Amino acid sequence: MDAGVIGASIPIFGCIMIAAIVIIPRYFQSIERQKMAETLKAAIEKGQPLPTEVVEAISSGVKAPPSPQRDLRTGIIWLGVGAGLAGMGIALNFEDPEATWPMIGISAFPVFIGLAFIAMYFLNRDRS
Repeated sequence: MDAGVIGASIPIFGCIMIAAIVIIPRYFQSIERQKMAETLKAAIEKGQPLPTEVVEAISSGVKAPPSPQRDLRTGIIWLGVGAGLAGMGIALNFEDPEATWPMIGISAFPVFIGLAFIAMYFLNRDRS
């Protein structure tokens, strides 16, 4: 094969792999949910009571409503990601001094996202 074809196919296969890693598990989850819904529908139509384990299994995948504590937790995680990227930029300074400032600039995005979540925590904590 030509080196240009191989070089061009690597990013294409990389994107396909990332899509497959995201899409395939969701597809199987969807099939599992459909089977569970059909089973529950048949049980309800026959008048059988639903066991508490089934109800807990169904509700375990439900996302909790947003709360100030969740915003604070998310903000702290984003700040950690930004600090990690900044730390990586500082560590890269030992090998390539020109890599520090771009990495610190990139780290500003998650830092500001984290600060926004923390601000939402302080703004919404009185409402709950």
